[in-house]
This record gives sequence, structure tokens and C-alpha cells, in this order.
Amino acid sequence: MKLEGIHHITAITADAFLNVEFYAGVLGLRMVKKTVNQDDPTVYHLFYADEVGSAGADITFFEYPGAGEGRAGDGMVHRVVWRLSSAEALDFWEKRLGREGVKVERSERSMVFADPEGLNLEFVVDESGDDPLRAEFPDIPLDHALRGFEGVRAYSSRPQRSTALFEHALNFHQKDDTWIVRGRERGAFYVFDPPPPTAPTSGAGTVHHIAWASTINEHDAWHQRVSAAGASPTPVIDRFYFKSIYFREPSGVLFEIATLGPGFTVDEDPSTLGQALSLPPKYEHLRDDLLGVLTPLPDPRDEAGDL
Repeated sequence: MKLEGIHHITAITADAFLNVEFYAGVLGLRMVKKTVNQDDPTVYHLFYADEVGSAGADITFFEYPGAGEGRAGDGMVHRVVWRLSSAEALDFWEKRLGREGVKVERSERSMVFADPEGLNLEFVVDESGDDPLRAEFPDIPLDHALRGFEGVRAYSSRPQRSTALFEHALNFHQKDDTWIVRGRERGAFYVFDPPPPTAPTSGAGTVHHIAWASTINEHDAWHQRVSAAGASPTPVIDRFYFKSIYFREPSGVLFEIATLGPGFTVDEDPSTLGQALSLPPKYEHLRDDLLGVLTPLPDPRDEAGDL
């Protein structure tokens, strides 16, 4: 039994409009779901991914308007790594980001930069062999589009605490200093780095959690494995678009295991994903109230929009 790489990565933003402008307007991802945080429905949960909202390409954000600047530290993911097709694609993105005033640190096979709120991002040349998970965007050639996640880097002062859980319960495979998570269809990496001396602070520009992908049929078995390993997972939670369990791995990072389905088209047509506010049935009665609270956002795919 293997996890199918990364399902999604969730971070925090203080400014939903700025967030849409960067991830949809600059990076060219498709907003595939505009919904609410199901633990606090007064705030947005925005999902960006490939053209069809695939797990493995899905970065999501909780919007907490006015949230202070966060600082990644011990027990937190500090970098999100995406795949690109080639060094020529890196050239394209170096120029595109440069026009947007984004400072880039470039090497032959990778490029590191930050989003407008300081979240650390990296593009690397894809050598995985996995199918590319790409969004279509007018001024980004499809061959240069983001192809899904390569992995994440996290801070830990004692990474050895996580070894038993990773190896025996989650079936991660270690190669040198890198943990490899690979299923039948997709894979990703997870790397620990020494933490900075400053204390971690959750806030805008930091990662809230990372979710790993499970088939629906194996999800209950993953809950049993994690529980037997002493990681104290939550009960299975129905998020409408997928089912989830949550637990903290021993180094402190919040993990989720989420199912591959039913997916974002359960309540929207594929052609209109992300255009309107989508609410799980249990929150539909709050729609009018929430529309008065949530930040008005443009349709990223509307040519008449402001992006």
C-alpha cells in the first residue's frame, strides 16, 4: 500500500485578491474551486491546480484578512517545489517573473523565489516520468506550464523522530537525505532542513499543512496504520470533495491523507470550475450571509476581469 504522492498543499494568505492575481494571473494556474474553510466558513478556501483540478497539482489557501506575516520555522514546511518541462521553461519563467518584479535565484536545473507574501517556491526540471498536470493560460506556452508538485522541504531540529512513522506506517522510502513518496501513478519528495534560529510563526505566507493522496478504497486502512503507529489521527472527515484524516508527524508538520475523489466536479461542470462560490451542502444555508462577508473576487478566466 503506497500513497500517491502529494494530494494538495494548503497555505495562508491575508489578501485573497492578491493571491488570485499571483497564482492564477502570474503562475497561470486554474482556480478550480472557490469555497470556504470548512472549519471556519467565514473565510475563503481557494484551490488552484491544473485544468481539471487534479490531486498533485493543487495548492490551496485559507484567507484570513489582515493576518500578520508568518515565518517558517521548526516543524513547518518552508518550500513548495513544482515541476517544469525543461531548462528552456526555466528561462521562460525567469523572464516572466522578472517582468513582475519577482526576485529569482537561478541555477541550471532550478529556480527559487517567493510569492508576494513571502511563501518560498521553487521550480525544477521534471525527471519524474509522471504525467504532467498542466493548466492552460493564454500567454504561457503549454510546454512551459507548471506540471504539478515535485515535493516540499520542511524544517526540523530532530528529523530522526519521524523515521519510524515514515518508514513503517507511511511507506516512505529514504534515499540519502530525501524521503520518496511514490504510488502506482505519482510520486513526490519530502526533505528536512535544519531550522533557522528564529521561532516559527503561523501567518500569511506560511504553509498550514501538506496532504498526501490515497485511493478511496485504501483510506480507512491508512487511518488504521497511522493510528497503530501512535500518530493519533483525527476520525475520517468528509470534506465533500474528498475525505481526510489529519495528524502531526513527530517533527511537528501537520499531515493530511486525502482521498482521490470524488473531486471538484461533484458540484460544478468542468468548464466553469472556480467561477462561482461553491459550498458543501452543510453550509448552503449560509450562502447569502457568506457572500456579504467574503472578499469579492474576479473570475480569473474572464477576459474582462482585472487580472
